[in-house]
Amino acid sequence: MDSWRSHMPKGMLLKSDGFASNISDPKGHFTLGKFCAERGIPYADTGTPVRLETFTEYGLAFKERVVPELEDKLVINIEHTPEGYLLRLDDGKLVKARRVVLAVGITHFEYVPDVLAHLPAEYLSHSARHSEPGVYSGRNVVVIGGGSSALDWAGLLHEAGVNVQLVARQTSLKFHGKPTGKPRSLWRRIQKPKTGLGPGWRSSFYANAPALFHHLPESLRLEIVQRTLGPSGGWFIKDKVMGKVPLWLGYTIENAEVQGRQVHLRLRAQDGTAKEILADHIIAATGYKVDLERLTFLSPDIRSKVKTVKNTPVLSTTFESSVPGLYFVGIAAANSFGPVMRFAFGAEFAARTIARAISKSPYRDAVSDSVSSVATTAR
Repeated sequence: MDSWRSHMPKGMLLKSDGFASNISDPKGHFTLGKFCAERGIPYADTGTPVRLETFTEYGLAFKERVVPELEDKLVINIEHTPEGYLLRLDDGKLVKARRVVLAVGITHFEYVPDVLAHLPAEYLSHSARHSEPGVYSGRNVVVIGGGSSALDWAGLLHEAGVNVQLVARQTSLKFHGKPTGKPRSLWRRIQKPKTGLGPGWRSSFYANAPALFHHLPESLRLEIVQRTLGPSGGWFIKDKVMGKVPLWLGYTIENAEVQGRQVHLRLRAQDGTAKEILADHIIAATGYKVDLERLTFLSPDIRSKVKTVKNTPVLSTTFESSVPGLYFVGIAAANSFGPVMRFAFGAEFAARTIARAISKSPYRDAVSDSVSSVATTAR
């Protein structure tokens, strides 16, 4: 749960509905709804946003109840050997395995545009580097981006009393529609079926048929993943941003320089209008881009042998890479299995698919995701 506990802003609400935020277990016995009922936390399958704190507490409770044997270790190196893999942990322990499943999350893949990347850490950070909006109290902060992370940070910073502005290339911001609380008609349910990725038949296909998605032509898969479920905020953040946070929409950043202990951002609007704004600190809420070379805990030999497309691993129907016994799940598998891999909702398909593949193999001593995924904090 490190990504959620240490790399998301406190006070955040999840965009995904309650029913789509379950952590998968084989029989579905410990759902988010059951956890909330046990703790007396308000919950609804839809319409009641899930608090970040609730989800992280659920994740920790899930670990204690469902996978108590999980070891919280840091993987610092993985080598390919004739027998399989050799993992070195931060405590010096060596672990041998036939297979390794990498569920490294998003934090290895933070993306910062080149126009900002040269700025010192004192003046620039990715949105995943912080969790406390209040640390910016008394400072002028500019948030870059128009997606969920940018809107969450902008709204929560303003709520914490921070002087914040938001800059986005989009000419308008998008938010999910607020639930009406009224039952949906049969026709509406047929027209736009509810799914873990939102309403609609396309979303239904992406959410419920990742195995079929894998068989689409590669160029089509890449296009769909790039354009589907674009930047948008939850309905609940809209009132914290609109009319409260100064917005510079339709602007791109031309230059960023530190002058007199402030960052001078030169912006250019679509109509050619130039503007300059000042900031004590910039938060780049500019998303994530999978790049295998960022996984430096994998040996150079392994990285050189993994077949990739656009720096992401090419995976078989069982999530296995071109290096036998090495599997990728989560956002790193999106180009192979679709947008659902970017969400917790996609974990069940991935887990069941890999478990079936491994159970049919004569070798069953696979290293579980519970160990290898700790490499998300590898230095």
